[in-house]
Amino acid sequence: MQNKAMTTFAEQVNRAQHEAMKADPGMLVFGLGLTDPKGIFGTTSGLGEAFGEQRAFDMPTAENGMTGIAVGAALAGSRVLMTHQRLDFFLLAMDQLVNNAAKWHYMFNGQMKVPLTIRLIIGRGWGQGPTHAQNLQSWFAHIPGLKVIVPSTTDAVANQLYSAIMDDSPVIFIEHRWLHQQQCEQARIGDITAKPQSVRIHRTGTDFTIVANSYMVLEALVAAKQLSALGVETDVVETSELEPATWQPVYDSVSKTGRVIICDSAHTSFSVASEIMCSVTEKCFGSLKQVPIRMGLPDYPEPTSIALTKHFYPTADSITKMVMSSLQREIPKSVYQNIGNDRTRPHDVPGEWFKGPF
Repeated sequence: MQNKAMTTFAEQVNRAQHEAMKADPGMLVFGLGLTDPKGIFGTTSGLGEAFGEQRAFDMPTAENGMTGIAVGAALAGSRVLMTHQRLDFFLLAMDQLVNNAAKWHYMFNGQMKVPLTIRLIIGRGWGQGPTHAQNLQSWFAHIPGLKVIVPSTTDAVANQLYSAIMDDSPVIFIEHRWLHQQQCEQARIGDITAKPQSVRIHRTGTDFTIVANSYMVLEALVAAKQLSALGVETDVVETSELEPATWQPVYDSVSKTGRVIICDSAHTSFSVASEIMCSVTEKCFGSLKQVPIRMGLPDYPEPTSIALTKHFYPTADSITKMVMSSLQREIPKSVYQNIGNDRTRPHDVPGEWFKGPF
């Protein structure tokens, strides 16, 4: 039985929706599988029972149509939260998002509001493959008028989602499902209504800056411990909001350390990592001691085969080895052989709780 003092990422996502529905009696929430027994990985459980089928309901497999309804409802004054179990499926609704939701506020000189939040779930494992495991965060971040939030940790996600829902402009909220069972102490959860931090410093050091978001924050923190054991102390910086105007703490960190690696959970080329790398070079050029490094997925589709995925995704070990290589420092053979060897799970699942493709 789970310790009552602990909570999970999925529970905090669920809590944010319940609290928002209570705060705004006109709010609507819907999504494919929202009221199913599993409640979209447990993140929507109880919403139908608590608020009734007029406010919380399932949706058909008609992503474009339902997104159009969501945009229309938001324009008419309803606060709307819509969930898609896969980011990949939502691509059918890009016209509604890009040409309608993202433009309305600007086209009508701020007189129109679109209080719409769209949860898009990403992730990998169990052979998800090319059409079920994509992180297209840079697509959405490229569109003026869209706010993009990419949560990473259990202690912050409820605050981040609640704030996104209460925003009067459209927000894309991208969740990596390998985070859903991540635990933290209840006592660490702050005020859900407070303004969330766009950038968070998880660890401090003087030798190197590691920038990451989504699941890569967890890998970065493991890498930071490995590097500390090798005599390299790092800042670990999370960029949960994909908006350069909020990235000053990143620039401050790089100005201090002079070195940075940016870890992306999407393809490397034309990525969020690329934008951060460019911004860091522009803002911190005089402080850089070496060329900034990007780390992301290779520029070909995600494999389905368990054998091919083994070296497709960057890990804590990848970060550690890349940092040490960039410093021109060798990892002692005894340490090199042990990096990652304490992992008892297969590389394509986050834990025993992860069962099946959906």
